[in-house]
Amino acid sequence: MTSAYSSYSGCRQYREDLAAAAAEVPGAPRLDRLRHYFNHPGFVEPMVDNTLNALAALPDAARHNGEIVFVTHSIPERMNAASGPAGGAYVAQHRSVAEEIVDRVREETGHRYPSSLVFCSRSGPPQVPWLEPDVNDHLRLLHKREASGAVIVPIGFVSDHMEVIYDLDTEAMATAADIGLPCVRAATAGVDPRFVRMVRDLLLERAAVERGEEHARVTVGSLPASWDVCPVGCCENPRGPKPAVAGADS
Repeated sequence: MTSAYSSYSGCRQYREDLAAAAAEVPGAPRLDRLRHYFNHPGFVEPMVDNTLNALAALPDAARHNGEIVFVTHSIPERMNAASGPAGGAYVAQHRSVAEEIVDRVREETGHRYPSSLVFCSRSGPPQVPWLEPDVNDHLRLLHKREASGAVIVPIGFVSDHMEVIYDLDTEAMATAADIGLPCVRAATAGVDPRFVRMVRDLLLERAAVERGEEHARVTVGSLPASWDVCPVGCCENPRGPKPAVAGADS
């Protein structure tokens, strides 16, 4: 999945769509999935380096008292509450990655930067509660707090697609410019060789599991390696159960 994290829209919905497609094809092959890779070093380490590079790009006067602003796609609060087998996995996984990046940055710079997890790309009816704060609102709050600058780190995204190019590079940067807050956006993992190798490593890991062989399940941060087969009820469909591939309830 192109989302590194557990949620209905980032995992189970794809699994449902794949199940529906496979049901229309006689003799369709079995469809499997790789584990969530939010805490794999092949994803985290590029984001650490990208954060350091973005901090270095801030003006000298803005760097030391700046904040690292971790950004991901907002989802309905109810969807976060149902994410993962026990609920709340979407936010918990993001926070674990953010904490790991902040710790690695401290090791490199000798300075612990304050940080926040914020959201972008909210959609849907206004009466439905979604995860907040919005990145633009948070930048305005930083300005009121007299923060010297901000580095936006898109840990919820793996490439420079529309949510990054428009919501962050266009809207959020316009907000920062309007309020006079120095701001730099860190790069996504993209085609970093470590991220590309990670996909290969996860394929080999998954194949080894199916053969009953031991394979190192590398992770960083506070959370264990994610599951290979989605547990029953994991990231439930808010509109009711539907068939899904690669799960215990498939």
